[in-house]
Amino acid sequence: MRTTFTVHHNEHVSSRSFEEVVRAFESAVGSVEDIGFPAVLAATKTADEFESQVKSREGTSGFMRFLTVDHGAWLPRVGLKAKARMYTIGNPLIARTMLEHDIAAGLNVPVRLMIYEEPASRTTRLTYGLPSSLMSGLKNKKVTAAAKKLDAKLIALAVHATGAEA
Repeated sequence: MRTTFTVHHNEHVSSRSFEEVVRAFESAVGSVEDIGFPAVLAATKTADEFESQVKSREGTSGFMRFLTVDHGAWLPRVGLKAKARMYTIGNPLIARTMLEHDIAAGLNVPVRLMIYEEPASRTTRLTYGLPSSLMSGLKNKKVTAAAKKLDAKLIALAVHATGAEA
């Protein structure tokens, strides 16, 4: 089976430096990168313990980092110079609001976004696919409603980090 749907791509273009945007973004997003998500699971036995652990790891944005890929660290080895980081962020408590209606929503949560410097314009970009549009292929109104709440949180985080609307 193959489904075609439209993904809305948001890009927040900032006059702030790459370092400023990364700093603002990372300060608003908690992390499980230090111990790994499996360690959070291993440390909990009940739903209440899990929720407590997740909440202790989320940042002011309500998100946590699961993975950071610093493309700028490896690109020089292949002859390219760039400032670019890809992040996988999310929150299992937010993901649950979609997964409880369709487990296939797990393909798109946690979400990925990228922060990079665009050399020609000397601007910093924060870019991502809007979660509700990524979920639209499921054709599930309850998933879409929950994903729209995720959209709002992601947009607020992007505006906080960049100072710019999409």
